[in-house]
Amino acid sequence: MDQSHIRNFCIIAHIDHGKSTLADRLMEVTGTVSQRDMKSQLLDSMELEREKGITIKLAPVRMTYKDCELNLIDTPGHVDFSYEVSRSLEACEGAVLVVDASQGIQAQTLANVYLALAADLTIIPVLNKIDLPAADVPRVSAEIINLLGCDESDILKISAKTGEGVPEVLDAIVEKIAPPMGDANQPTRSLIFDSYYDDYRGVILYTRTVDGSIKKGDTIEMLATGANGLALEVGSLSPVMKPGEAIGTGEIGYIVTNLKTTRDARVGDTVTVKRSRAVDPLPGYLDVKPFVYAGFFPVSNEDYNDLKDAVEKLSLSDSALQFEPENSPVLGFGVRIGFLGLLHMDIVRERLEREYDLDLVVTNPSTDYQVVLNNGEELDIKSASDLPDVSKVKEIREPWINGEIVVPQDYIGAVIQLIVNKRGRQKNLSYIDERALISFEAPLANLLTDFYDQLKSVTSGYGSFNYELSEYRVEDLVRVDFYVAGEIVDSLSIMVHRSEADAIGRTVVKKLKDVIPRQNFQVSLQAAIGGRFIAREDLSAYRKDVTTGLYGGDVSRKKKVLAKQAKGKKRMKRFGKVDIPSEAFTVMLKRD
Repeated sequence: MDQSHIRNFCIIAHIDHGKSTLADRLMEVTGTVSQRDMKSQLLDSMELEREKGITIKLAPVRMTYKDCELNLIDTPGHVDFSYEVSRSLEACEGAVLVVDASQGIQAQTLANVYLALAADLTIIPVLNKIDLPAADVPRVSAEIINLLGCDESDILKISAKTGEGVPEVLDAIVEKIAPPMGDANQPTRSLIFDSYYDDYRGVILYTRTVDGSIKKGDTIEMLATGANGLALEVGSLSPVMKPGEAIGTGEIGYIVTNLKTTRDARVGDTVTVKRSRAVDPLPGYLDVKPFVYAGFFPVSNEDYNDLKDAVEKLSLSDSALQFEPENSPVLGFGVRIGFLGLLHMDIVRERLEREYDLDLVVTNPSTDYQVVLNNGEELDIKSASDLPDVSKVKEIREPWINGEIVVPQDYIGAVIQLIVNKRGRQKNLSYIDERALISFEAPLANLLTDFYDQLKSVTSGYGSFNYELSEYRVEDLVRVDFYVAGEIVDSLSIMVHRSEADAIGRTVVKKLKDVIPRQNFQVSLQAAIGGRFIAREDLSAYRKDVTTGLYGGDVSRKKKVLAKQAKGKKRMKRFGKVDIPSEAFTVMLKRD
């Protein structure tokens, strides 16, 4: 198709502001999907997405409207998946910014607007859910005008649920978003913005062709990895795969390849073809770096190979997933996986359990630390148990984040108090009409377990939170180890700031006492920093009353039987093993 008739755009918004519902209405109005095949959140194809009501993976779809070809990419809204959003923006010329008329601008709205402005996209502001009784159109319109500096007339007021105002959105996309500016006669260059592994067809790439074209049967080459393959099939998504002859200049489409692994075709790489080979790659994406790590272990060690295969398959369709094998004396063999955030970790755990039918034990999530030794050597450790001997360590650096919280003004005090409790520092406070934007910095490790839940609690559910990694800072950090019946349990070790070590040690030991079952002998639960114990709880033993058969006679008979029992308990303690249940390893997640 002629480039002047192509429009590439994506929908960006905070979580639950109606992106996927708007995508449904756009497909309905343009006749892309017949009424019979229509269902709500059509582009959220994963079972988990439909169940949780959130978008996890970006999804492209091609529509036709007024002689124009519209290529839409639906994006996730949660902060953990902002990497998916940044990839979508690179493949587009415009963005539809959706804001909920009842909730107004939230933290992720701001973050996505900054990403779109940085990518130099045309932004079309859309006010959604105007049919709700709680909708406050004048207030939220004023917030959008404040944020974008646009006019009142530029804001489209719609209800994606009822379809009111949706044709006007399509008209605005055709009129305001610029067509692609590629050159059909130049060597072929196409940007991979997503890839996944299909069990039956191999690696499938979602690409945006910038110059030239890719035809069915072309020999393709990746400029970054140098991998070669064949384009077995090319076409567009509407939203099912629709094979075609070629993906032309400026178009978004898919390529079915004969590649065996998505590592050959990384997201952000440039695809070229042998008949018209390009030399200069397109500017790709940042290499995404996970900053939450957790150990995944199968309940039965026989399932280790199944777990390894499952994680490898999952990493083919999720380029942000990084993993390495891990061994624990208590839990056996497993894998340590890196995630972009806690929701990402939760989704991956659920997918492994459902799609691959695995029973898993997941250890407490931690972040990575940079350790500098006395001899100048630098290490990057992903779990507290990897920390070398303290006498060899010169300094430990931990990651800090820059965060933004948007809340109604009544909750400012409670939020600042929460930030201070997490060793954070408030940097700035600004106002968007009736809302406050609090900028702060804090150590990532302190926000990992329950910060988001606590924020929702203190703000009655109105607070929204967005963050990005800032830098690694030298802090006074110590490793807290936990002992069960005198034996250290590596998988429970955590890194904490010295000032918080005592309190956290006591809390975790108390929680372990609730989780670990009583034995026939007394079990000590201890927390220690190096050789110094800082907290202790005792699990009392089950005790049989051995004196029931005695009646009358001298008291020494009673003492003799009790002494014999005590001797047996002592022996049992020496040889007995404590079975630690899997809940003990996630005790940090239930800190409160």
